[in-house]
Amino acid sequence: MYLEIVTPEASLVSGEVESVTVPGMDGEFQMLNNHAAIVSLLVAGEVRFKGNPTIAEAHAKNFIQKDGKWTMQIKGGTVECSDNKVIVLAD
Repeated sequence: MYLEIVTPEASLVSGEVESVTVPGMDGEFQMLNNHAAIVSLLVAGEVRFKGNPTIAEAHAKNFIQKDGKWTMQIKGGTVECSDNKVIVLAD
């Protein structure tokens, strides 16, 4: 599936991933290929994804890679998943 992570300042991530995990209002949840359409508010926590998308070089310091998964801290935001495309609008 395709992942985009954007902030008000820049596009941080774009490309194909295997999974995305986000901190939802009612707890953490994961999206995999062919996930049902969803829109959700996000709270402070970690956005994690597995795959090798393009990470903007100027913002690479915001990401940690461990065991094939990438992690980024957010303060909140929204996520939309539809037709194998996940868009995270992060604060």
